[in-house]
Amino acid sequence: MHLTPREQERLTLFTAAELARRRLARGARLGATEAIALVCDEILEMAWDGTPIGTIVERATGVVPRDRLLPGVAEAVPNLQVEALFPHGSSLVHVPGPFGPGDPTGPGAVLPGSGEADLAPGRPRSELEITNRGPRPVWISSHFPLEEVNGALVFDRDTALGQRLDIPAGTSARFAPGETRTVTVVTRGGDR
Repeated sequence: MHLTPREQERLTLFTAAELARRRLARGARLGATEAIALVCDEILEMAWDGTPIGTIVERATGVVPRDRLLPGVAEAVPNLQVEALFPHGSSLVHVPGPFGPGDPTGPGAVLPGSGEADLAPGRPRSELEITNRGPRPVWISSHFPLEEVNGALVFDRDTALGQRLDIPAGTSARFAPGETRTVTVVTRGGDR
């Protein structure tokens, strides 16, 4: 059987979600990896069934109750994003606080340092005009290859080859239907 990378990732996620289900069934608490996998698996299945994104986000926060998590998981996972395949195509599903609000100083909490940090220092940057010609909002996450984003976004894909949005890791940018915006893009690192 030949599987695409996306299909391989989906099966890996499903396997981790099944591990989470088995642990929950025997009364064990979940760590971050299996808790994230379980929520993502549920999101992907709801998307496959055509559930609206708003409903998915609402339901996703109730998949794993906080008392079924190991200490520090809610703090370590302040939000969750997964690219889901809907009947209309792929969309990024963003779930803020998937396990409820975390203690900002508790175990697993992310404690940001003070000051500014250079993002992708020394990498070439340029401007790119992007228009969403589709009927739905489209999100682009921080490290997603621009040449592979949703086809409803219209821009010079040849110029975007090897580029990503110049935004902090773990964040995303939203493009509303009909919106045209000029964004800064940065050359991706590694062996593109």
